[in-house]
Amino acid sequence: MIARRTLLAAAGAAVTAAAAPVPGTSAPPGFLWGTAISAHQSEGNDTNSDVWLLENVSPTRFVERSGDACDSYHRYAEDIALNAALGFNCYRFGIEWARIEPSPGQFSNAELDHYARVLEVCHAHGQTPIVTFNHFSAPRWFAERGGFEGPDAPALFARYCGKATERLGPLIGMASTFNEANIQLLFALMAPGVAQSPSVGAMLAAAGKATGSERFSSLMYADPERSQPILLAAHREAYQAMKAARSSLPVGVTLTTQDVQGLDEAGAPDAAMTLAYQQRLYGGWVEAARDSADFIGVQAYTRLRFNRQGLVTPSAGAELTAAGYEYDPQALAATIRWAHKVIGKPIYVTENGIGTDDDARRIAFIAEALDGVRACIAEGIAVHSYIYWSLLDNFEWTSGYSKHFGLAAVDRTTFKRTPKPSAQYLGRRAKLNLL
Repeated sequence: MIARRTLLAAAGAAVTAAAAPVPGTSAPPGFLWGTAISAHQSEGNDTNSDVWLLENVSPTRFVERSGDACDSYHRYAEDIALNAALGFNCYRFGIEWARIEPSPGQFSNAELDHYARVLEVCHAHGQTPIVTFNHFSAPRWFAERGGFEGPDAPALFARYCGKATERLGPLIGMASTFNEANIQLLFALMAPGVAQSPSVGAMLAAAGKATGSERFSSLMYADPERSQPILLAAHREAYQAMKAARSSLPVGVTLTTQDVQGLDEAGAPDAAMTLAYQQRLYGGWVEAARDSADFIGVQAYTRLRFNRQGLVTPSAGAELTAAGYEYDPQALAATIRWAHKVIGKPIYVTENGIGTDDDARRIAFIAEALDGVRACIAEGIAVHSYIYWSLLDNFEWTSGYSKHFGLAAVDRTTFKRTPKPSAQYLGRRAKLNLL
């Protein structure tokens, strides 16, 4: 009974917060409000991708398979209509390379037509489509030949990006080559050696055995020492290919931009330590964003504190999200300021969100994150969007379906979408254009 009363009280608090008067000031004209999803995490049955294979081999690090996911491959019109009805004016989603180029050099016109229809529905609902060309997953054939550890990867990725842009470019509002292009560097900081761990090695070996490949490599588990230079080259070549196909298309790159804070031995802020760890997190992507991107996508979720020994665990009593990291909505403003100072390109918040089953905390997180965006704009920083991750409770990679970031719950059997109070709260702020 106590647990039931607690849940009812939490639900009531979330509803009250969603309906409360919205504070803030008007966002700049043309500000983009939206949500994001990715192809593999929401479409379902991405059977030709490397990640699908990794989910299904034994042993695997995935706690469950993606399966049908949210069935967004078939229900995209419902998702886009929901996004619009909530009050948003842009929709960030991914196209799946494994569908578009199912075998080397063979491009599927049917799949390109499918994504053209998705884009057309976006426009019909007044949504600016922001399209991600790679959100971690890739064709199985690409992984078999070494993935982004292979010397021909830049040319292969650029060929795909160019072909897709030729067909879809006129319908795309904005595009990014990679989602969180520096994700491997984040993994290396947070969990050193994970890419070389026995469990990852066993999973990749099983995938290699299943495909008859001795070079099988998947982006999230590739060795950064080998893959990062190749990923940088792939981004630059893809950028040129996409601009050649449609010169007016804004093409950027999104980065995982957590708030890096360096500490000295006494636990006090250390500017030199902060800079050292920022350089480790971003590698060559600062230069790539400066010379081969029209905008930078900021994707912030938390702060990360480091000292000479490495990652510092959150303080005792610190609030943690369901995903296990520190609750810190202020991290978004910190990373916006960093991107403005260091990169100097137009800034879009392409992801910000929280994994939680307490929707009242989701509303509080969003409210405080938007406070930070408003403060940055007041400081003279041009921020052009706030895009929440995610529209739907979807497949969160190795964690499966246990982590809930969505503004809408999804019934795993019927696929019914049920908006949460947080969806109404953020949607109302979007309708009013209030930060």
